[in-house]
Amino acid sequence: MSYCLNPACPSPQNLTHTEFCQACGSKLLLRDRYRIIQALGQGGFGATFLATNESLPGKPSCVIKQLRPNATAPHVMEMARELFAREAATLGRIGNHPQIPSLLDYFEEDAIFYLIQEYVSGLTLQQEIKASGPRSENQVKAFLSEILSILDYVHGNQVIHRDIKPANMIRRNQDQKLVLIDFGAVKNQNTQQTSASDQTALTSYAIGTPGFAPPEQMAMRPVPASDVYALGVTCIYLLTGKSPKDLDYDPSTGELLWQKYVAISDHFQTVLTKMLEISVKQRYRTAMEVFHALDLEDHLETLENSMTSVKPGANTGRKNSDYRGSDSAGARVSPYARQAMGIRARQQPRYDSTNLHSGFTRGRLADSDRLGSGIASRGKNSAGKGRDNSNEKKLPVRLDAEGLQNYYAKGKRDFASHDLRSLSLAKATLEGANFHQANLSKINLQGANLFNADFGKATLNQANLRDANLGKAYMSNADLEGSDLRGADLSGAYLLNANLRGANLCGTNLSGARVTEEQLAMARVNWMTTRPNGKRGIW
Repeated sequence: MSYCLNPACPSPQNLTHTEFCQACGSKLLLRDRYRIIQALGQGGFGATFLATNESLPGKPSCVIKQLRPNATAPHVMEMARELFAREAATLGRIGNHPQIPSLLDYFEEDAIFYLIQEYVSGLTLQQEIKASGPRSENQVKAFLSEILSILDYVHGNQVIHRDIKPANMIRRNQDQKLVLIDFGAVKNQNTQQTSASDQTALTSYAIGTPGFAPPEQMAMRPVPASDVYALGVTCIYLLTGKSPKDLDYDPSTGELLWQKYVAISDHFQTVLTKMLEISVKQRYRTAMEVFHALDLEDHLETLENSMTSVKPGANTGRKNSDYRGSDSAGARVSPYARQAMGIRARQQPRYDSTNLHSGFTRGRLADSDRLGSGIASRGKNSAGKGRDNSNEKKLPVRLDAEGLQNYYAKGKRDFASHDLRSLSLAKATLEGANFHQANLSKINLQGANLFNADFGKATLNQANLRDANLGKAYMSNADLEGSDLRGADLSGAYLLNANLRGANLCGTNLSGARVTEEQLAMARVNWMTTRPNGKRGIW
């Protein structure tokens, strides 16, 4: 079979050894050596074909990319020619990697540009998933360990791929290794941006694939972290078999809602979540950051045991300045050990006795504490005189969700200093309630009405406060580390001195809130976050 390259040909298929197309008369042997066998793909800017090189022994297969500019004006053609040469140079440089197709040739003919690349025989990951279904967590981690090293090489050469997706990764038949293909959308990081009109004429095709490309890339501002996002979406596809268009998005934040479709470890979910951050500054910046985050999980014990007790001045091959911090015995702690211990700390339940009432012991409320006062009465009345309280009805030491709501319905509003960890109170109405110094770690208050509530000095780390009404809430000195506040209304809230490290404020309304820029710099925000001044935008 010979295939005609003329884009306007009405019937491009011809017999194998035909010299000229029987339908349009075009010459079928490109550059007197490349015979096109079949079309592999086509887009608005060009097409891809499978071909053989008839000038070489054995007629080896190759891939031909035909690039056609969208306009024919002289200045556009000249710029297209410059961009084409630049792309060819980039592909020639990165094609030295064994898991990236080599650039074999490039040339211009009749105002059409051609790139000739090595042909890789095998199935794409998209074809594999369609044939045999989703992959396990361990299989996806193995995939990441392989593809991240390729991506690190690409980024190390100052190149952004911009079209990472399952269809652009082939498992090579020869050795079963993954090969990253289709660099037609690459962007060289150290080249200047062209004007908007030039981008429309020449490079609009290179934005990427919707659903896989993050917002900054769709806005023509790609960075290496853009490839990390697309790789995260690829992982979700491998785990679920669902493409991005088959998944829901949070309308207020633009985040992909994928968690309910997968059954994976908390650690891997944390890594994927950070890969898929809408905000670039909250996402992993490089492929190696993802690799290290994954690698640490299986080596925490080694990191902690072998890297923590490095004494000052010991012969370690490093200067003392390479280590930051020390343990209680004065031993130096390496950055790796500190990172491992940080992961350990995040994986364990967190209790902070300084933020709780003195009646708490490791997050448990003392038996003598009573609802309505938040302090221990110890059998005395309000005047301090002794009284027998043996017949007085005591309230539960630890309230459940139903009990708390029942007390609220009866008019009680004071839950100060109580242990309310992990309760499920989604969409509850608790307007004006007092949770001062209460332990609300990992509580679910999604969509709850908490208007004008008091959370002063409360522990709310890892709490679910999505879409909650926290208007005019008092949250001074509250611990909100790692809490989910996406889409929440915090208008007029008092947040001074609150710990917002790692809190997700994407899509949150902070208009009129009392909070500092330093606090917000520690949180996750995006262009949907409303600032205290009432404006939205890039932070």
